Amino acid sequence: MIFQALDDKTECVGVYANGQLYFDNWPEEIAQTWKYTGFLSDGNIEYASLYCEGAPLERIAPASLKDPLAKAQRRLKAYAQSFRIAKINLRDHCIFELVPEDFLKEFCEIKNKITEHVLTTYDKPPCYEHLMDATKLLYKIKFQTLQLNPDNCKELFYSTPSRAMAKKLLEGPHYINYNLFGTVTGRLTTFPESFPILTSQRGFRQLIKPKNDWFLSLDYNGAEVRTLMGLSEQAQPSQDIHQWNVKNIFGGGVTREEAKTLLFSWLYNPESEAIETEVYDREKVLEAWYRDDHILTPFGRKIKVDKRKALNYLIQSTTADLVIERAVVVDKMLEGKKSFVSHIVHDELVIDMADEEREMIAEIRDTFADNQIGNYLVNLRAGKNYLDLKDLNL
Repeated sequence: MIFQALDDKTECVGVYANGQLYFDNWPEEIAQTWKYTGFLSDGNIEYASLYCEGAPLERIAPASLKDPLAKAQRRLKAYAQSFRIAKINLRDHCIFELVPEDFLKEFCEIKNKITEHVLTTYDKPPCYEHLMDATKLLYKIKFQTLQLNPDNCKELFYSTPSRAMAKKLLEGPHYINYNLFGTVTGRLTTFPESFPILTSQRGFRQLIKPKNDWFLSLDYNGAEVRTLMGLSEQAQPSQDIHQWNVKNIFGGGVTREEAKTLLFSWLYNPESEAIETEVYDREKVLEAWYRDDHILTPFGRKIKVDKRKALNYLIQSTTADLVIERAVVVDKMLEGKKSFVSHIVHDELVIDMADEEREMIAEIRDTFADNQIGNYLVNLRAGKNYLDLKDLNL
């Protein structure tokens, strides 16, 4: 049975099915819906939004539903605008308590029909389970509150532009609302109503404080280079990848920074032949993962791209999914603990760490390192805010 959740907050429990609104004792047969929400714990529910890999309703709605959907969406935006004017924070209220029931039924029925259309016309993507796991983690992060405060951040208030930005961040959303489908490769972006964790200037990270005792940061050493190495079926060096390249790719004739620059300029320029090595075999990788104008990544993503950009897309997409998949596993390790996954920034995973659970750090590091492409070297850092992180050696 197709149904729709009436709100996406765990505490706002209500569904629409069979033309009715249910707030308890809803039909046991509910099995298919548009999008995940926190109170839907049944692992057998199918989510149409993942079948079409995040495509918005208006793009995939059949022609007969486009006008009714547009009308309903305009009405929903009008309600949302009125709530903003009235300074009603929708994170503190259930949407079904604020809008008329006749509108809820109308909008949910349109979504039911679009859900049915998608589930009967789209194939289940190979990456579905990965997207499902990622969706659940990002949902959890969305409903965590960031600890933002200006303590020990005096330098942010010395100049007018910096002071204005700090004030904007402090008065803006104190949560991170990631968009899993914001890029074609799967690299995370954030929605407009979100703390801009991916785009704010680095210095403003000091506003972000842990709820526990300190932040633990884990990031892959030379993530994209290691991904190419893994896709080339090469073993991962246990040392800094760029220093390893100095010796093994460039014969020791360049500095670490020069090696890094040379490798990346060769890597993403298909016409460059500056490096010849079996360690990084671009053609071998493309033969394995690119055909018929598409890359099919190790995570099952199928992305249309011309050959010139194919390797770039493959490496970026695979690296992004490796980080998300490992973050999901680490999050499960932390269930029942005080420590928790705070946020993800590109190839970095940040844990809000309780000092009493510090004995878990080595296990967290090893779990993050050991992904399906290889065992990546992980950089560990720790600090009392998200800016001032110091190297942590175990």
